[in-house]
Amino acid sequence: MTSVSHPALRIDDLHAGVDDREILRGLSLAVPAGQIHALMGPNGSGKSTLANVLLGNPAYSVSAGTIELLGEDITDLPPDERAARGLFLGVQHPEEIGGVSVLNFLRQAMSTRKGIENYSVLEVRLHVLDWCKRLGMDQRFVERYLNEGFSGGERKKNEILQMALLEPEFAVLDETDSGLDIDALKAVAEGIAIVRAERPQLGILLITHYHRILDHLAPDVVHVLIDGRVVETGGPELARVVEDQGFDAFRAKVA
Repeated sequence: MTSVSHPALRIDDLHAGVDDREILRGLSLAVPAGQIHALMGPNGSGKSTLANVLLGNPAYSVSAGTIELLGEDITDLPPDERAARGLFLGVQHPEEIGGVSVLNFLRQAMSTRKGIENYSVLEVRLHVLDWCKRLGMDQRFVERYLNEGFSGGERKKNEILQMALLEPEFAVLDETDSGLDIDALKAVAEGIAIVRAERPQLGILLITHYHRILDHLAPDVVHVLIDGRVVETGGPELARVVEDQGFDAFRAKVA
C-alpha cells in the first residue's frame, strides 16, 4: 500500500551519465501518488538518460544522489528488483522478441511482479483478454510475437496493456507519444486514463519532447529539463509556455 508520508517517486540531486560523461547534473523532483508529472526537454537534455537510470540500465552510472520509490532507496537495485517493487518503465522504442507471444511474455512478467510461480495460463489469459477488451484491443493481439510486425501505435498500446496487468506503484512513460499519429496518440492517452481510473494511486512521470499528449492527459505538474537539471516547475500552463516560446527561453536559467 502506498505510503502517505513519502512521494511515490523522489529523485534527489541525481548525477549520472555514461562512459564517464556526466549527463544528469543534479536533477531533483518528486511525484506524489496519484499525480501525473510531465518532464519536458529538448533533445540532448537528459530525458533518455533519466529513463535508463530509473530503469537501472547497467550501462549508466550514478555518481551522486538518490532515487526513492515509496520512501525506499532503490538507487543501487538491479532492474528486476525495481520492477518487483512496483516500478514500471514504458520505453520509447519497445523491442521485438521473436518466438515469444505477448501472452507468454505477460505471464512471465506478471509472475515476477506478483511473486507467483507457475502462474496459471488460463488465469493470465482471462486477465489479459479482459484488459484487451477494456483498452479496445483485438484479442488476437495476444497470440502474436512480442512487437514483431507491430505498428508504432500497437507497440505503445502493448506497453499500456503491460502497465495495466502488472499493477505498478509508479510508471515512467518515456516518449510515449513518439512516432504516433493523431488517432494512435488519442487511443494511447485514453488507455492510460482507463488504467488510472482503475488505479487512482498510480503515480506517473511522463517524459516527452512535445506538448501534444498533454492535450489528452492533463498533468498536475510540468517540469522543464535543460542540460541535465530541472530549471522550471509549474502547472499545466507551463507546457503551453514551452510550446509558444520553445526551450531556448529556459536555457538562460542554467547556471
